[in-house]
Amino acid sequence: MEIQVNTGKRSQNFWIGNGILVIAMLTLFFMGPLSEAWGIWAAVLWMVLAAVGMALVMSDKSGEPPSPD
Repeated sequence: MEIQVNTGKRSQNFWIGNGILVIAMLTLFFMGPLSEAWGIWAAVLWMVLAAVGMALVMSDKSGEPPSPD
């Protein structure tokens, strides 16, 4: 029986997803000016960024939670 040690390192998708979620958060901060310039497309942009970011973060989930320190 092989025992796998969870080192707690995250994949590249996790960090890219977090970066995209930061950009989505920034679009919420500037939603007023963005919606004046782009109209409904500012909200569409935010929804797409949030969906892609969450998909990338959730794709990193492993089968079991990390062990406590």
